[in-house]
Amino acid sequence: MSSPSFHPTHQPLAERLRPRTLADVVGQQQVLGEGMPLRLAFESGRPHSCILWGPPGVGKTTIARLMSDAFDAQFISISAVLGGVKDIREAVEQAQSARDGLMQQRTIVFVDEVHRFNKSQQDAFLPHVESGLFTFIGATTENPSFEVNSALLSRAAVYVLQSLTADDLRQIVEKAQALQAIPAIESEAMERLIAYADGDARRLLNTLETLAITAEQAKVATITDAWLLKVLGERMRRYDKGGEQFYDTISALHKSVRGSDPDAALYWFCRMLDGGADPRYLARRIVRMAWEDIGLADPRAMQMCNDAAATYERLGSPEGELALGQAVLYLAVAPKSNAGYMAYNQAKAFVKQDGTRPVPLHLRNAPTQLMKDLDYGKAYRYAHDEEGGFAAGESYFPEDMEPPSFYQPVPRGLEIKIGAKLDELRARNAAAKPAEDEAQD
Repeated sequence: MSSPSFHPTHQPLAERLRPRTLADVVGQQQVLGEGMPLRLAFESGRPHSCILWGPPGVGKTTIARLMSDAFDAQFISISAVLGGVKDIREAVEQAQSARDGLMQQRTIVFVDEVHRFNKSQQDAFLPHVESGLFTFIGATTENPSFEVNSALLSRAAVYVLQSLTADDLRQIVEKAQALQAIPAIESEAMERLIAYADGDARRLLNTLETLAITAEQAKVATITDAWLLKVLGERMRRYDKGGEQFYDTISALHKSVRGSDPDAALYWFCRMLDGGADPRYLARRIVRMAWEDIGLADPRAMQMCNDAAATYERLGSPEGELALGQAVLYLAVAPKSNAGYMAYNQAKAFVKQDGTRPVPLHLRNAPTQLMKDLDYGKAYRYAHDEEGGFAAGESYFPEDMEPPSFYQPVPRGLEIKIGAKLDELRARNAAAKPAEDEAQD
């Protein structure tokens, strides 16, 4: 093989590529683009306390450091995982020294993983934020509504950062190549790297650094897909987000739930997690399964899945994944019905191909006297005033439309009772129909 044309150095790749100006930041244009809120905050010259909420590796720390540079402020970083009240006290002292010194410098206190601080630790920042001693910037991967005290949250703007797109990640690779920090990468290997990074710039940069070191030792000039799999092993081979294997696996999970096999459903769920699938994606799919395959046969399934998704947002990984796993088990053993799913699809298709039929006069709203004079709402029967709360024989469809039967409950779970109720109401409608016909004659 030819000698590599790249030149790795002892300085970490992430540090070499760290943005020095706002223009260097890749992604996050929804808050950093022209006219966007965080960009305007930079341009105002007046720092303000804020919470940067987003997944790992999207630039939270970088943005905080850039804010410090933009305002010529002292930057104090605290890790909520490792730090405590002692670190907060030291930050206060440093901020006071900077404020009262000859230079009268501003201070920005950056708290990484702020959701790890308890209530009393978060409260310790409040008086100093209110007095303006320092500007507080918190970074969190968790929903601030759940994890940040309301008092602190009310004093800080919340900026939502998004996972980096595939194009954003390609830009980062190109920047690394422009510095000759990594070898050339074939397109197939590039796509696998980007899929593996899953929107996380830190994961991408760490992987690229590993590849650069290994390539230098092996005197590899170009990273191919085969070499990539050989070096990084099974974790790269198994993770193929967006590829055929990914969708085959989620299909297997869905069909195992639909087939009422809890063990198979749990197996495929764990396969997805082990392969690197985003638990939030799985949470969305689990909620969808509840509506599509269980439906009204067990309405508790939807509630449980929504609760599991909310639990994951509150706890994160790995604790929150247990809630999602138990939701999968519940769906697998719940009674199954796609009656609501089928009814919705049929009604949607019918409306799409059907004409726009007028609303019958008795069903129209009549807020004005003119509308009442035109018989809007005339002869409408208020169901609550009827026997059993049901206006037997009343029609709620357009007058020239044959009533369809979109919804057909299945004989399982709660839909057994729903089906019996509908049969009773139809019988009452049928019994009331001859009397109405005689009255018209």
